[in-house]
Amino acid sequence: MQIIVTSLFVDDQDKALKFYSETLGFVKKHDVPAGEFRWITVVSPDNQNGTELLLEPNDNPAAKDYQKQLLEQGIPATMFGVTDVHKEYKRLLKHGVTFTMEPTEMGDHTLAVFDDTCGNLIQIIERK
Repeated sequence: MQIIVTSLFVDDQDKALKFYSETLGFVKKHDVPAGEFRWITVVSPDNQNGTELLLEPNDNPAAKDYQKQLLEQGIPATMFGVTDVHKEYKRLLKHGVTFTMEPTEMGDHTLAVFDDTCGNLIQIIERK
């Protein structure tokens, strides 16, 4: 069994697609109509056949509440691995990304947390 798609609730699919592709550097894999919304997935540029991240609309009241509670409590909605957190932190700052936690060493890991502008906090982590 493999994880092929994982979802992330977003408050605006167009805004999310722009942020995740243009700012973070993911590659759009799918963008197809799905009722009043779209099935939009992005993938890592270096593993385009790997796990897809579904930018799922938070139109459901339960989804909105879940997303809001995570954000208010400062809990990242998901985590992305990077090879160098400090380098990625500097790159994202240049793109205007707001961090809620600067690169911080925790044992064998260095992590940082930023706001994705779509209702989520995202953690990036470097494993040593």
